Amino acid sequence: MQALSRRSGKIPLALMVSAVIGLGGVTACTSSTDSVSAAGAPAEQSASPSAAPSTASTSATTAASDPASPTPAGDLQVGAAKVDVTPTGAQLPERYTEALDPLFARSIAVRSGDQTALMITVDAGGVSAEVWTQVTDRLQTDLGVAPENVMLGATHSHSAGRANQDGYVDGIVRSASDAVAAVQPARMGFGTGTSYMNVNRNIIDEKTGTWWEGPNKDGLSDKTVSVVSFETLDGQPIAVHYNYAMHAVTNGVQDRISADYPGAASTYIEDSLGGNTVALFSSGAAGDQNPLFFNQTYELREIRTQDYAERGEDISNALPPGGEGLDRNDPRTALLLDQQVQLSRSMGQLLGEEVLAVDRDIEIWDVDGQITGQQTTVTCPGRTRTDEGRAGQPGTYEDGEDVTIRLSLLRVGDLYLPGVDGEVFNEIGQRLIQESPQKHTVLTTLTNGRANSGYIYNDEAAGFTTFEVLSSRLKPGCAENSIVDGLLGLIETA
Repeated sequence: MQALSRRSGKIPLALMVSAVIGLGGVTACTSSTDSVSAAGAPAEQSASPSAAPSTASTSATTAASDPASPTPAGDLQVGAAKVDVTPTGAQLPERYTEALDPLFARSIAVRSGDQTALMITVDAGGVSAEVWTQVTDRLQTDLGVAPENVMLGATHSHSAGRANQDGYVDGIVRSASDAVAAVQPARMGFGTGTSYMNVNRNIIDEKTGTWWEGPNKDGLSDKTVSVVSFETLDGQPIAVHYNYAMHAVTNGVQDRISADYPGAASTYIEDSLGGNTVALFSSGAAGDQNPLFFNQTYELREIRTQDYAERGEDISNALPPGGEGLDRNDPRTALLLDQQVQLSRSMGQLLGEEVLAVDRDIEIWDVDGQITGQQTTVTCPGRTRTDEGRAGQPGTYEDGEDVTIRLSLLRVGDLYLPGVDGEVFNEIGQRLIQESPQKHTVLTTLTNGRANSGYIYNDEAAGFTTFEVLSSRLKPGCAENSIVDGLLGLIETA
């Protein structure tokens, strides 16, 4: 057992990180880190579903030594890389006018023994099953990496388009190839922190008594920031994998390319750690989670609704695509759009600060990591909606095609990364983490393709007349148990 801190002059955390983010002072993130020995009991999880468990780091298999000395090598090797995949000119998706910031495909390659695994995230709204198949076929042919050992996800930025434009597949494969080529002896550690930037977005309007999209501060919302750190044996950073459950919708008008807050956070972490460090974001169970700070988007929707009403069209219970109905020459509209950009960057910095705080306090490092990859599918009854309306009133449906959901699991040592290829409600994610027999379990969503399900709501939410539930192709009563039981089965056999 070896407990090492690569930071000199380490300050114990239990700190509140506060920042002024342009619209006013807000308390945004807190962080807390504990370490346990391999024989130690895991920390108890909070009984409150809204509370995040305290951080604990992974067990180590190295022998005790002077913390200032390099860690003896084990089987673990790690490399990382990123490739710019920003569309330009004719590659821009329909309605998009410019790129506010670059989009990247980021990859972390992990090798142990004769097994190689890849964690990949692309700045995109989603990765289709077709793109996933193309990428994994090439990775198996070019690199010998089995599809089961690949976790390919999207940041789900609503301002990034789909990962299906020309060059995306090549960029994703190149980032993975570069990461594999860069592997070197390494160690890995795990920790968790807390961020209060997300909020449950389904709430009942007190005036109308109907469901609508708004900040429900009493609703289920996991505040955990999970961090996996990879570094050289002498403590130089290689990569960081971090996970958080919040929609990337700050730049919400969807006609200017942006990686939104995940891109801003990754860039901030990479710049802070220096070198060629790669910071890879994965989306947690964010199906019903929005940014807490969303005022600009709400007001811009009101402006669009009023504009359409003046033209005789009621969109109060709909949401047309892109920035349709916005006059960018209007001073108020221009201000709100600029504030959206500022807000996404501020949120990225705050989340990045929390990741860095957790990373700094990781003390237990593992240099051996058994790699196991598994996949399976579950099938649930489907439905087709026969009426319209965004929210507030029950929908009408007829039987539809069955919905197939892909479940994945990547195990690296004591780290378990289950994945779902859809947008999962937070309740399902929290239930999985609570029932998992493995302490270091981190759920990733929108992973390894995209199910034809729409939003994947939990059983209790089936009666909510929210836009996620109404638009879902899933009939009630199947998805939650199928996903949780299916992933637990993969975890138990890994």
